[in-house]
Amino acid sequence: MTIVVAYADTPPGHAAVAAAVAESSRERETVIIVPAVRGDAAPDVGEVETRWPDIAGRVEVERGDLGDPSDTVVQIAQRRDARLVVLGLRSRTPVGKLVFGSTAQRILLDATCPVLAVKPTVAGP
Repeated sequence: MTIVVAYADTPPGHAAVAAAVAESSRERETVIIVPAVRGDAAPDVGEVETRWPDIAGRVEVERGDLGDPSDTVVQIAQRRDARLVVLGLRSRTPVGKLVFGSTAQRILLDATCPVLAVKPTVAGP
Protein backbone atom coordinates (compact mmCIF):
# COMPACT_ATOMS: atom_id res chain seq x y z
CA MET A 1 0.00 0.00 0.00
CA THR A 2 0.98 3.61 -0.36
CA ILE A 3 0.48 6.92 1.37
CA VAL A 4 0.13 10.07 -0.72
CA VAL A 5 1.22 13.44 0.70
CA ALA A 6 -0.18 16.71 -0.63
CA TYR A 7 3.08 18.63 -0.30
CA ALA A 8 4.05 22.28 -0.11
CA ASP A 9 7.41 23.58 1.10
CA THR A 10 5.76 25.19 4.14
CA PRO A 11 5.36 24.28 7.82
CA PRO A 12 1.98 22.58 7.12
CA GLY A 13 3.55 20.66 4.22
CA HIS A 14 6.44 19.54 6.41
CA ALA A 15 3.96 18.46 9.10
CA ALA A 16 2.14 16.39 6.47
CA VAL A 17 5.32 14.57 5.45
CA ALA A 18 6.24 13.96 9.10
CA ALA A 19 2.77 12.47 9.72
CA ALA A 20 3.06 10.31 6.60
CA VAL A 21 6.48 9.06 7.76
CA ALA A 22 4.98 8.09 11.12
CA GLU A 23 1.99 6.40 9.45
CA SER A 24 4.14 4.51 6.96
CA SER A 25 6.72 3.21 9.44
CA ARG A 26 4.81 0.19 10.76
CA GLU A 27 4.19 -1.41 7.38
CA ARG A 28 7.17 0.19 5.57
CA GLU A 29 4.76 1.65 3.02
CA THR A 30 5.82 3.79 0.07
CA VAL A 31 5.27 7.51 0.57
CA ILE A 32 4.41 9.45 -2.59
CA ILE A 33 5.02 13.19 -2.44
CA VAL A 34 2.74 15.21 -4.74
CA PRO A 35 3.25 18.97 -5.07
CA ALA A 36 -0.03 20.58 -4.01
CA VAL A 37 0.64 24.20 -4.91
CA ARG A 38 0.17 25.38 -8.47
CA GLY A 39 3.52 26.25 -10.03
CA ASP A 40 5.66 24.84 -7.21
CA ALA A 41 8.61 22.73 -8.23
CA ALA A 42 8.53 19.11 -7.09
CA PRO A 43 11.06 18.37 -4.36
CA ASP A 44 13.97 16.12 -5.23
CA VAL A 45 13.80 12.59 -3.75
CA GLY A 46 17.27 13.07 -2.25
CA GLU A 47 16.15 16.28 -0.57
CA VAL A 48 13.12 14.51 0.94
CA GLU A 49 15.24 11.56 2.12
CA THR A 50 17.77 13.93 3.71
CA ARG A 51 15.06 15.83 5.59
CA TRP A 52 13.12 12.67 6.57
CA PRO A 53 15.63 9.78 6.64
CA ASP A 54 13.03 7.32 8.01
CA ILE A 55 11.53 7.02 4.52
CA ALA A 56 14.79 6.67 2.60
CA GLY A 57 14.29 4.10 -0.14
CA ARG A 58 10.50 4.26 0.24
CA VAL A 59 9.75 7.72 -1.15
CA GLU A 60 8.71 8.77 -4.62
CA VAL A 61 7.89 12.19 -6.01
CA GLU A 62 5.11 12.35 -8.58
CA ARG A 63 3.91 15.40 -10.43
CA GLY A 64 0.62 15.40 -12.28
CA ASP A 65 -0.35 17.47 -15.28
CA LEU A 66 -3.96 18.26 -14.43
CA GLY A 67 -3.33 21.90 -13.53
CA ASP A 68 -5.43 21.83 -10.38
CA PRO A 69 -3.39 20.57 -7.41
CA SER A 70 -6.35 19.01 -5.61
CA ASP A 71 -7.39 17.03 -8.69
CA THR A 72 -3.80 15.90 -9.14
CA VAL A 73 -3.49 14.65 -5.56
CA VAL A 74 -6.85 12.83 -5.70
CA GLN A 75 -6.15 11.19 -9.07
CA ILE A 76 -2.65 10.07 -8.10
CA ALA A 77 -4.06 8.60 -4.88
CA GLN A 78 -6.68 6.71 -6.88
CA ARG A 79 -4.24 5.51 -9.52
CA ARG A 80 -1.73 4.33 -6.91
CA ASP A 81 -4.45 2.71 -4.75
CA ALA A 82 -3.40 4.80 -1.76
CA ARG A 83 -4.40 3.69 1.69
CA LEU A 84 -4.25 7.28 2.95
CA VAL A 85 -3.80 10.87 1.80
CA VAL A 86 -2.04 13.21 4.23
CA LEU A 87 -2.25 16.99 3.97
CA GLY A 88 -1.22 19.95 6.05
CA LEU A 89 -3.65 22.66 7.06
CA ARG A 90 -2.94 26.33 7.51
CA SER A 91 -5.03 29.14 8.93
CA ARG A 92 -6.94 31.27 6.46
CA THR A 93 -9.31 34.16 6.87
CA PRO A 94 -12.95 33.65 5.87
CA VAL A 95 -12.47 36.06 2.94
CA GLY A 96 -9.34 34.16 1.86
CA LYS A 97 -11.32 30.92 1.81
CA LEU A 98 -14.10 32.51 -0.22
CA VAL A 99 -11.87 34.19 -2.79
CA PHE A 100 -9.20 31.56 -3.25
CA GLY A 101 -11.01 28.32 -2.40
CA SER A 102 -9.18 25.58 -0.60
CA THR A 103 -7.06 22.81 -2.03
CA ALA A 104 -7.32 21.00 1.30
CA GLN A 105 -11.12 21.23 1.29
CA ARG A 106 -11.35 19.82 -2.24
CA ILE A 107 -9.03 16.94 -1.37
CA LEU A 108 -11.06 16.18 1.78
CA LEU A 109 -14.30 16.13 -0.22
CA ASP A 110 -13.07 14.33 -3.35
CA ALA A 111 -10.63 11.71 -2.05
CA THR A 112 -11.82 8.11 -2.28
CA CYS A 113 -9.62 6.95 0.61
CA PRO A 114 -9.20 8.25 4.17
CA VAL A 115 -7.56 11.66 4.55
CA LEU A 116 -5.41 12.69 7.51
CA ALA A 117 -5.28 16.47 7.96
CA VAL A 118 -2.52 17.80 10.23
CA LYS A 119 -1.39 21.19 11.48
CA PRO A 120 2.20 22.20 12.14
CA THR A 121 3.36 22.08 15.73
CA VAL A 122 3.17 25.43 17.42
CA ALA A 123 6.23 26.24 19.51
CA GLY A 124 5.40 26.78 23.14
CA PRO A 125 6.54 29.62 25.43
